[in-house]
Amino acid sequence: MYSEHYGLTGRPFQLTPDPRFYFGSQTHRKAMAYLGYGLAQGEGFIVITGDIGAGKTTLVGHLMATVDKSRLNVVHLVSTQVEGDDILRLTAQGLALATEGVEKAQLLDRVERYLIDQARAGKRTLLIVDEAQNLPVSALEELRMLSNFQTGGHALVQIFLLGQPEFRERVQKSDKLEQLRQRVIATHHLEPMGANEMEPYIVHRLGLVGWTGRPSFTQDAYAAMYRWSGGVPRKVNALAARILLFGALEDLSEIDGEVVEAVITDMAGDTLAEDEQLSFDTQPPPRLRPVPGPAPQSATPSRVHAVSTASMPVAPDPELLARIDQLEARLKTQEAALRRVLTLLVDCVERDETRPKWDAVRSGVA
Repeated sequence: MYSEHYGLTGRPFQLTPDPRFYFGSQTHRKAMAYLGYGLAQGEGFIVITGDIGAGKTTLVGHLMATVDKSRLNVVHLVSTQVEGDDILRLTAQGLALATEGVEKAQLLDRVERYLIDQARAGKRTLLIVDEAQNLPVSALEELRMLSNFQTGGHALVQIFLLGQPEFRERVQKSDKLEQLRQRVIATHHLEPMGANEMEPYIVHRLGLVGWTGRPSFTQDAYAAMYRWSGGVPRKVNALAARILLFGALEDLSEIDGEVVEAVITDMAGDTLAEDEQLSFDTQPPPRLRPVPGPAPQSATPSRVHAVSTASMPVAPDPELLARIDQLEARLKTQEAALRRVLTLLVDCVERDETRPKWDAVRSGVA
């Protein structure tokens, strides 16, 4: 919706990795240099690690968009804690080889023959394994054995391993991976972007979808976005998308630090509401505590009266009242946002800006 409001041709901050939006930050340029070095060597392992959302998949997608596919055969696997035999079968399937009912020895022979045929045709093979931190030792050992395949003194396959930070530490310290470690020719860890890269990153992605300067962003807006995201691309994208949505709802032409902070607060409210709902779903409600009332008046002062707590007035737990207030406030905010969305949609329809799409939806075509 914000794309139409600001005249953009697409969604610049979607969370799904898209190599078209690759941004060459300092750390990503270093990673590309290591990948290029690895391709030039044509053997061994290249290990690239990074935190969740650091842009590993986008980096590889960009690399694949720049290589000569006529000279490089690329197989991209996403591991899911598979054992050695399974990683071998996945690799064979990536090479378009039949695997059903084939014994391991025969499968290895088929893979080797295929790689030799590719090499004779002047085509190298690159195997990229994503989420490598999930691979057990048996699978990593199977990959190492594949890296042993060679002909004429040249390796038949090269392997890139992408994983989260714990994978690099595992490769460096595990005694069981000593032989694989000796075959690693380069490693790089993707760091978050720097504060000075926040503005170029936002402008770069917006520019790819026809941004003409509306909305504009102030310097304190970029600073607030960096403080919240820490420079992690996926977090930046999530925040930027919400900012543009907020800007569209409020018809803003400029995004400043105050707007960013308001969106951050709103996103924190989403998390709070989810946590509160989970708390109510999984925990019993707080018990009501008895509140002592005034002492009963007795006609005989010297006589002690027993008072039952069942007859005392009770008050709800202050914590429960606070939670109810928070949920009610959040509900009011959501209702207001919904009203703004509906108003904006009605305006768009009345201006015939979205009439073809709306008619298609109503007729069941879209």
